Amino acid sequence: MFFGKQLSGPFTIPSGVVTTMPSIIQYFFDNIPEVGVITTKSIGLQPRLGNREPVISQYAPGCFVNAVGLTNPGAEKSLELLGQLKVPKDKFLLTSIFGGSVEEFVAVAKILAPVSDGLELNLSCPHATGYGMAMGQDPELVREITAAVKAVVDIPVIPKLTPNTPNIGEIAKAAAAGGADAICAINTVGPGFTSAHGQPVLSNGSGGMSGKGVLPIALKCVREIAAAVDLPIIGCGGASSAADVREFASAGASVVGVGSSLVGLTTDEIEAYFTALGRDLMVNSNYAESRIRYDIDMQFQPVTLVSNERICDDIAVLTFDRAVNVQAGEFVFLWLPGLGEKPFSALVDDPFTLAVIDVGEFTGKLLELPVGTEAYVRGPHGIPAAPPEGSKIVAVAGGTGLAAVYQLARDFGNAELFIGARSADRLYFLAESRKIATVHVATDDGSEGYQGYVSELLRERLQQMSAEELAKLVFYNCGPEPMVHAAEAVQREYCKDEQIFSAIDYQTKCGVGLCGACAAPDGRRLCVDGPFLDRRAALYPPT
Repeated sequence: MFFGKQLSGPFTIPSGVVTTMPSIIQYFFDNIPEVGVITTKSIGLQPRLGNREPVISQYAPGCFVNAVGLTNPGAEKSLELLGQLKVPKDKFLLTSIFGGSVEEFVAVAKILAPVSDGLELNLSCPHATGYGMAMGQDPELVREITAAVKAVVDIPVIPKLTPNTPNIGEIAKAAAAGGADAICAINTVGPGFTSAHGQPVLSNGSGGMSGKGVLPIALKCVREIAAAVDLPIIGCGGASSAADVREFASAGASVVGVGSSLVGLTTDEIEAYFTALGRDLMVNSNYAESRIRYDIDMQFQPVTLVSNERICDDIAVLTFDRAVNVQAGEFVFLWLPGLGEKPFSALVDDPFTLAVIDVGEFTGKLLELPVGTEAYVRGPHGIPAAPPEGSKIVAVAGGTGLAAVYQLARDFGNAELFIGARSADRLYFLAESRKIATVHVATDDGSEGYQGYVSELLRERLQQMSAEELAKLVFYNCGPEPMVHAAEAVQREYCKDEQIFSAIDYQTKCGVGLCGACAAPDGRRLCVDGPFLDRRAALYPPT
């Protein structure tokens, strides 16, 4: 039993890892019984954008430094989002909260308690100035915050403690004196620092260390807490195998968090991993760790800009001096130290070429990037496209969506490209596209090709096809969300859902599935399950 609930499983996902969006939380509730406790991302009183990417760096296989920056939509919006969840009777929703003062903790607790089974107090974030670790190193302040929150809610209160203190047992005693119902330990260690090509990787400079490397520290802390207080303990930090889980249990933990071990795993792979982990515990084996991706490559490779061709006021095509290893359907990150990084589909892999549209500070700077600039690429990430043998590709692109489908048409052949734009001056790479596929162009104003939406042009083409031809089609859609939805609606008139794949930008931040920012409506994550998702996720906007 865990505070009145018979949990479906003994694991939790620590705060800020994977289950950071409502759709992902609901998926775990419904499909992964081994995870009995879901911990939300840390939520504050006001919305926070967090840090600019990069927000995560890998310093050794399975070992990471991150500084997301307490990104969250604020307490009131989180109340709305978490209130939409359907929490099963055998699951426990642990809502993580933070504040810059005792009063802020209390205010957030009052707002979110009605939709929570328990509250985790983030007293341990090592990289957000004024929050977390600074509070968690002061026993009296830990006691005061815990007592203040306990006084205003009637659900369990579970402080999360920092390992960055000389005596974590003393901090645990202070939490218990404040009325804590359980203890969670540990948060990330540090802060730590990583660099690449002489530059700090994280935009924040430093961040909390997690993953395999912190396991000995976590086990030491849990053991010291268990010796200091008689409270349930949620043990987190570096667990990846059944052997690790047994060590946490031996140290005193009753629930064990698994977080960084999930980096790079698709949603299906996470399910299989937890199934294996649960089986290992039942039969005293240790096979689940073989499913973890210790081969994730997050290193940066240098590229030099050789051409910056302006297409119109807000679109440019950037060409670099060498090839990158990226297959059709995958994506890469482009990093400019001091400015940040963003994910891009490679318009062409050799030479590496990007289509960039100005949608913010980073892309705006790219449009002005001078020839000769050295940038850095990491990846590839995502799942390569794999159209069925003998199929005909119909790719529908708008905006800079052509970058995601050009290689598809080039590499697999037997393709038709439908390219949409507001006007002719926004079209690019048409000559190259016509060399590798049949190209259909639609512009809203009729300045080139068909006058109207590209989805309308697509319908006219599909109307001309026989049932046998339609059955062989596989659709790849990429572009602005309204365009993708319109294209899917037309495609469903003539073909089956399983023939339709779409890439919609759900704000990819980490690229390796850890931060959950790119959640699709069904709980999959664009960066590891996509970028091309089948229609069950692509038709509906994210929550």
